[in-house]
Amino acid sequence: MGTILSRVKLQGKHVAALLILMLLSAVSAMLLPTALASMIDTGVAGENRSAILIIAAVMAVLSLLGCLFSVAATVLSARISTNFAASLRREIFHQVQSFSAAEMDRFGTASLVARSTSDVTNVQMFLSLLLRLGVTAPLMAVAGLVLSSLTGGELSSVLNIAIPALILGAGVIVLLVSRYSITLRQRIDQLNKRFLETLEGVRVIRAFNQQAREIQRFEEANGDLTATAILSGRVSALLMPVIQVIFGVTTAAVMGMGAWYVSQGEMDVGALVANSQYISMILAAIMMLALVIMLFPMSYACARRIAEVLNTTSSIQSGSHSAEERPERACVVFDHVTFAYPGADEPVLRDISFESRAGEVTAIIGRTGCGKSSVLKLIPRLYDATLGHISVDGMDVKKYSLQELRALIGYIPQKNVLFSGDVASNLRFGAQESSEAQWQEAAHIACADEFIEQKPGGYHAEIAQGGTNLSGGQRQRMAIARAVVKKPEIYLFDDSFSALDMKTDRTLRARLRESIGNSTMILVAQRVGSIIDADRILVMEDGQIVGRGTHRELLRTCPLYREIAELQLGEEEVQHEMERV
Repeated sequence: MGTILSRVKLQGKHVAALLILMLLSAVSAMLLPTALASMIDTGVAGENRSAILIIAAVMAVLSLLGCLFSVAATVLSARISTNFAASLRREIFHQVQSFSAAEMDRFGTASLVARSTSDVTNVQMFLSLLLRLGVTAPLMAVAGLVLSSLTGGELSSVLNIAIPALILGAGVIVLLVSRYSITLRQRIDQLNKRFLETLEGVRVIRAFNQQAREIQRFEEANGDLTATAILSGRVSALLMPVIQVIFGVTTAAVMGMGAWYVSQGEMDVGALVANSQYISMILAAIMMLALVIMLFPMSYACARRIAEVLNTTSSIQSGSHSAEERPERACVVFDHVTFAYPGADEPVLRDISFESRAGEVTAIIGRTGCGKSSVLKLIPRLYDATLGHISVDGMDVKKYSLQELRALIGYIPQKNVLFSGDVASNLRFGAQESSEAQWQEAAHIACADEFIEQKPGGYHAEIAQGGTNLSGGQRQRMAIARAVVKKPEIYLFDDSFSALDMKTDRTLRARLRESIGNSTMILVAQRVGSIIDADRILVMEDGQIVGRGTHRELLRTCPLYREIAELQLGEEEVQHEMERV
């Protein structure tokens, strides 16, 4: 909780007001047994009806005031805990926004969702109970002990056995429950992971007719969670019976001993009644504390998981230099770059060096898994290079402010992500101040205008979450148009033409080439036809550059590129190209 409270502060004035309200509520409750004893001894025993009415009126007022104070305290504690939870979720969200891809991979989407929702809710519930019961219960217990000693004499000695027994019983149960708390949260993470995977891959699951297998995997995770929850619930269920047994035995002992003292004339009936009320309050206060303590292990496990997120510093730190300080424009340089993903045994990129300048198109091609996409991820610092240097516009990327570095780049990832809203909100995602004329121009360049204008509402047509109401090719063109609206100095296309037909591919590339001006373009592609006109083609294999040059140069000098070209274009076409060289 220390980490959380250092990031999210409780409002002091609200906490102070809550303490005052809880104190007044406790005082009102503590005065009632004394008033009741006075009514019995003075009014009932003395047959003084006026005293009975006066004391009854006083007790009614005390009860009403205690109720009002308690309600006000409950409302205020709910407000404090709710605001605390809202601020905590905000802190988690901001922290996650600063994470690099390495931290996102480490935690996983399912775990981060659970930590920012159910974990925060558990902490909120515990804080609400702690504010209401954690303050009142100790106060009532101490006051009850003092008043019981003053009014009950030797009768209060029953507590010398009851309280230690209650504390011991509750303590053992809490320790047993705490064993399952962290395990239970881990089981919830696993269940969330299975559920999210099933939702994201529902089309693939149905296409391969694997519903039964996925149901079985879900049932395994659900069964593990259920078994752990049942074990924890069985132990937790012992708390109330233990408290009730101790409570009942203590009450019987108090009333039995009290009746003996009254019969011997050593105690008044009013004192007996008042003392039994005080002892009940003491045991009730301890029971409330036990309830708070019972929730502590789970809340502590949740708080620790939240603190783990808040304490995680991104492995990629923003630099301090402004983009205004860069000596060049639209230039990307890789200087002997080696990169390995966190936790990987071997680097995915080895000694990568190349340069792409303003107005040039640099293409990267190679077999699947050779590291093409990893090259692009290093430029906007989604990951940092393990060795070597990457420069943008003559300055090391690590020196840039992350915000300013990424403002220079238009990145179209391999997996196109669209957001719920309309077409316009997605197109202006990287340039919020852009106009409709700019959206139309970008859509035309990306060949997206042909399907956008056919939709009811045009640029204000609805887009479902993830763009699920668009085809794969439409999503790709929307993602390209979104980058074009931004008008970046550096375009990064990660296999962004794979879902396009050959005609659309050719038209889109021609329009892009005309529109980029002095911007530089680095694109990853699988099809030779998509990169045939590039100024520079890099051929990669096993994380290394094994060939570089233009299309015709590589046909002559790079066997791997020639092999790829023959497979895609045909041996006759490649032979014809080589003869022209």
